Amino acid sequence: MRQNPWGKVVELNHRPRSLWQRSNLGWALPWAPVVVFLGAIGIVEGKFSPASLLHLLNSASGPPIINSEVKTYAIIGRASVIDGDTIEIHGTRIRLFGIDAPESDQPCTIQGKPFRCGQQAAFALSDEIGNRTVNCQPKDRDRYGRVVAVCLVDGEDLNAWMVAKGWALAYRHYSNDYVTQEEQAAKSKIGIWQGEFVPPWDWRRSRR
Repeated sequence: MRQNPWGKVVELNHRPRSLWQRSNLGWALPWAPVVVFLGAIGIVEGKFSPASLLHLLNSASGPPIINSEVKTYAIIGRASVIDGDTIEIHGTRIRLFGIDAPESDQPCTIQGKPFRCGQQAAFALSDEIGNRTVNCQPKDRDRYGRVVAVCLVDGEDLNAWMVAKGWALAYRHYSNDYVTQEEQAAKSKIGIWQGEFVPPWDWRRSRR
């Protein structure tokens, strides 16, 4: 357990794994230059398109970090909340960029008493959105095929709001955009910072 001046974060003893370890395709790294070379020849001879080459390279190097086919236009509409960092608009599942909220069934504690912080995070996001239209600006696509986006309601950044209210953490592995909001929430002891919790990424790893 790490003592924090504003709250307590329980850390599990796991070392972070690299992208190659997570994808179980680390063996493919030495072959990437070969794929690029053969693909370049294919482009010159008209057998491959640049898009086909990118697909081959992604296939050889594990799950792509950035998918060239991610939607670049805004996704706008009424949103259904899946959990504290995931919504759905018009059938498109959207993961909020740069944040990580407790999982739906993840517990936390306040003064030694458990409470379902993952469920509360989802409720907080749902209440904030209400019946308003959500405007999501895609940035990426994750390994599960979800669009990763910054989502706004009436011009307010929902991603930032969730972290500022203490219901999500800044997902530093992918972005430092919301670190300031996290520090403010921790200092104010709001949301999950009222008590003790395991960071969502460690909690998921412990259940595998």
